Amino acid sequence: MSWNPALDPVLPLGDAVDAIETVIIPRARDLGGFEVRRALPSVQRQMVGPFIFFDQMGPAEFLTGQGIDVRPHPHIGLATVTYLLKGKMHHRDSLGTDAWITPGSVNLMLAGRGITHSERTDGEARQAPLTLFGLQTWLALPLDHEDDPAAFAHAPEADLPVLEGEGKVVRLILGEAWGAKASVATPSETIYADATLAAGAVLPLPDNHEDRGVYVLSGEVSVGGQTHGAGEMLVFRPGDRLGVKAGPLGARVMVLGGATMEGPRHIWWNFVASSKERIEAAKEAWRAGDWQHGRFQLPSGDAAEFIPAPER
Repeated sequence: MSWNPALDPVLPLGDAVDAIETVIIPRARDLGGFEVRRALPSVQRQMVGPFIFFDQMGPAEFLTGQGIDVRPHPHIGLATVTYLLKGKMHHRDSLGTDAWITPGSVNLMLAGRGITHSERTDGEARQAPLTLFGLQTWLALPLDHEDDPAAFAHAPEADLPVLEGEGKVVRLILGEAWGAKASVATPSETIYADATLAAGAVLPLPDNHEDRGVYVLSGEVSVGGQTHGAGEMLVFRPGDRLGVKAGPLGARVMVLGGATMEGPRHIWWNFVASSKERIEAAKEAWRAGDWQHGRFQLPSGDAAEFIPAPER
């Protein structure tokens, strides 16, 4: 579909740079040759819209025979979104899902009351060197969806709406923005998009969402005369009409946000909940290890091992 030039705003000038509410510098963690940069949750912000967890994975280079092995582990109270830029990962979960996640596709796993999954680069993925680069995010669930049954949804890259024009190529991953709507449903109002900008191109931020942020994947962007580079997350004030302008070498950014949650969430390990009691109940259920009759089951095809709950 064509880009609507009427959506282009006037970039803020001078004091309007205060439209940026927060700048978040992700924390980097080396997982043994594989770096993860975590922007959310942070000291400055627990969430941007429903996004409560935002990780950049890699880019990492794996030699033949090497890869990642995230053993089966549980989730509650959230929806995970895996979006790869390079490489592939094997997803298995306790619903029976057995799928390869590939670049550009959308993979949303709704944990609800409880789900278990694993992510590996196994089998054919280890037969040659592999580059892995992508984003893993969690969406906190609204109060009335915390106990929803678990579910998994997939949309191939070809099904994602793409907007092009004026030096912009924007792929809408989730939600509604710029007159387009993504096919994968989310538990609450959400915006998530992958935007590649040519040098000097301006990306208007959608103004139909309360919370909006931009994560710079590569290149530089400027807002109100201030420049921000790769690895920075910018969180904007609600309601302001503004855009981000790509630097002289262009930029690639992720746009994220949506409706704010009804309140803060408790986070422990892989669990997100509106109350500590929900977290404690999930802890006990996972530690009980009753995979046949309990709250959690292990993924079909990957049930030989699992990650124990932390002691703390």
